[in-house]
Amino acid sequence: MLLAIDVGNTNTVFGVFSGDTLLAHWRTETTSRRTYDEYGILMLQFFAHVGLDAKRVKAVIVSSVVPPLQFNLEKMSERYFGQRAIFVGPGVKTGIPILYDNPREVGADRIVNAVAARERCQSALIVVDFGTATPFDAVTARGEYLGGAICPGITIAMEALFQNASKLPRVEFARPPNVIGKNTVHSMQAGLVFGYVSLVDGICERMKSDLSGEVSVFATGGLAPLIASESKCIDVVDEYLTLNGLRLIFERNRS
Repeated sequence: MLLAIDVGNTNTVFGVFSGDTLLAHWRTETTSRRTYDEYGILMLQFFAHVGLDAKRVKAVIVSSVVPPLQFNLEKMSERYFGQRAIFVGPGVKTGIPILYDNPREVGADRIVNAVAARERCQSALIVVDFGTATPFDAVTARGEYLGGAICPGITIAMEALFQNASKLPRVEFARPPNVIGKNTVHSMQAGLVFGYVSLVDGICERMKSDLSGEVSVFATGGLAPLIASESKCIDVVDEYLTLNGLRLIFERNRS
């Protein structure tokens, strides 16, 4: 079995694969205060909860945008799974040429998502990942990572609104009955939901004009289904895009 770990700024997602089948997955808060023993015991509990034998894990691969966690995840992998973890970064084969000015600046998660989407789609494509930040990543029809855009994540935008407008309440990020709100809660939800949908569609349309031929748009992240239901641009929603990208990169580096 393969243990794939996607470390984001807010959440860390763990997935266990047997071949190309995702057997189980879990989401935890990302915190650098958790020790490698705490991570290890937590993982053993996760495995036991779904009836999986942790001793069957034969490889570990990690995508991380939080450098301070690397040591703890390395030690956890060695101590509790007896494996040396692969960290996606320079020197790891991805199968995608990176055309960024400085390839080392590209977040590992952005490359992993591009790899997974490219595996499913041979035309030019855009990946939108709704996380702490919302990156838009463009891949050419030749399978080259071209670059992208980075916007504040939905939660960041909401927190900024709540904290800086003292009379506005906290609201749920949910679709209101209409774009013209008839009360404060619905007005805020209309601005947040439809405003963010318009941001996504606007950036995707501009990116499409810089990409030749047919362009497919993939979305991933917890809020992707809600945004996709209102978006005119999003073609595919894949909750497990990053985990599958990690699996593909592992396969390309097995030797």
